[in-house]
Amino acid sequence: MLGPVILAASRSDKMRRFISAAPGTKQVVDRFIAGETVDQVVPIVEDAGDKGLEVTLDVVGEDITTPEQAEAARDAYLELIERLKALDLGPRAEMSVKLSMFGQALEGGHELALANVRPVVEAAAAIGTTVTLDAEDHTTLDSMFAIHEELRKGFPQTGCVIQSYLFRTEDDARRLAAAGSRVRIVKGAYKEPASVAYQDKAEIDKAYVRITRILMEGEGYPMIGSHDPRLIAIAQELGRQTGRKLDEYEFQMLYGIRSDEHIRLAAEGHRMRVYTAYGTDWYGYFMRRLAEKPANLLFFGRSILTKG
Repeated sequence: MLGPVILAASRSDKMRRFISAAPGTKQVVDRFIAGETVDQVVPIVEDAGDKGLEVTLDVVGEDITTPEQAEAARDAYLELIERLKALDLGPRAEMSVKLSMFGQALEGGHELALANVRPVVEAAAAIGTTVTLDAEDHTTLDSMFAIHEELRKGFPQTGCVIQSYLFRTEDDARRLAAAGSRVRIVKGAYKEPASVAYQDKAEIDKAYVRITRILMEGEGYPMIGSHDPRLIAIAQELGRQTGRKLDEYEFQMLYGIRSDEHIRLAAEGHRMRVYTAYGTDWYGYFMRRLAEKPANLLFFGRSILTKG
């Protein structure tokens, strides 16, 4: 039951200051965050490619309170794309974006987020890659899906994320599993009420399997976002049952978690993409990684004690 407590702490300025100042924080943050600048993340993209891996890059930051901050987030992605273009790394790396960073929660946020994310999608397409819209809490999803649908009119390769812990997601998966679509399935990492989401891990896992089957049986391109060995094995079996070739779906895992498994799946011929976050505003992303897995919290606690 620690997960909801940690997620609540992710919204606390007091906890942000405490954790940022803790002696062991940097050691743990460095495990999940690839760096703070484009210069630091580019070698990671190159190294991943040399190992047969692909990446999706996330410029972290969620507490957007002004249109100017939203524009700065847009510009950070455009800077990233320019660097990838200069180094001919576009085909190795897609982008993952949270529409909250692009102003979705502000007044007129739907239109603002669409206006800010569109040039990022256009620039990504120009260097041979694409963008996936990350899922956030359930109150934002109708807007996210509407923006996704609008972007796909000009850029059909634009992807989106769905979350197995939400009751609505099986219906969303059926709608999205169409030819040309790219859909990442994850369990979900936000604190959601029992009125809209499963609260029991076993129910979330069962829903994950049902949704994965829907995606595999559909005509789109499933992206399996999980570190769970059992769910990975089930996805492989569903791929075989539905006659998919190994390049007709992919696995995605977080940077810094189960790195040996990244290599193993790629060696078996699977497409394996590493979700790689970077930037200075790491706190919210970091706290969700702690909430997802108790072992991450234990690792953090040990680091604080040994550095204190």
